[in-house]
Amino acid sequence: MTTAGKNLRVLIVDDDFHVATLHAGYVDAVPGFTALPPVHDARMVPKAVAEQRPDLLLLDVYLPQGSGLDLLQVLDVDAFVLSAAAEAPTVATAFRRGALAYLLKPFDPKVLTAKLRGYARYRRQLDSGEYLDQGGIDRSQRALLVAEEPAAASSGAATESAVLAAVAEAGEATVMQVAQAVGISRATAQRYLAQLAQAGSLRLELRYGSRGRPEHRYSANG
Repeated sequence: MTTAGKNLRVLIVDDDFHVATLHAGYVDAVPGFTALPPVHDARMVPKAVAEQRPDLLLLDVYLPQGSGLDLLQVLDVDAFVLSAAAEAPTVATAFRRGALAYLLKPFDPKVLTAKLRGYARYRRQLDSGEYLDQGGIDRSQRALLVAEEPAAASSGAATESAVLAAVAEAGEATVMQVAQAVGISRATAQRYLAQLAQAGSLRLELRYGSRGRPEHRYSANG
């Protein structure tokens, strides 16, 4: 909780209604936090921020009628970016525009819990007095740098190999195609594909469809 004894209010901005509801549940499960009604359209975010005055945004990058990165530039509110966008320039832009954390979807709920608890410590440090000495400023920054839980269990090596094999066989595949080929959920397939792309084992390309939302396509690297 803040020094005023009130829960920290979190506004979730995500165009996927199911994902937004899921993340709201994660937030509400952390003591000292309350999830506000999610927003699904970029155009509605400034109004929601002005009316509800959240302490923290959980902000997706790809949104209907706008970009989360553009919102970061104009909204004067703390924000974590929660996105499947793993491109280095996107991550760099998010941090440059003020994101306090960047979580790659899908993630273990424990990772978000740890980040939220770190944010609560950060806020307590900043709310501890009118002025901070250098030690207080440094402690505030360190509070945000919390250890993350491992994204996959040790038994995931077989699944990882199956995902690589499915992409290699297809030549180029979407998340859903890999999920169907391996027999795993879409969320699990997306997690493994994102990890393999980050490690350089797969190549990720974005293809824009008729709705303007990019489709992630994976292929073997090299």
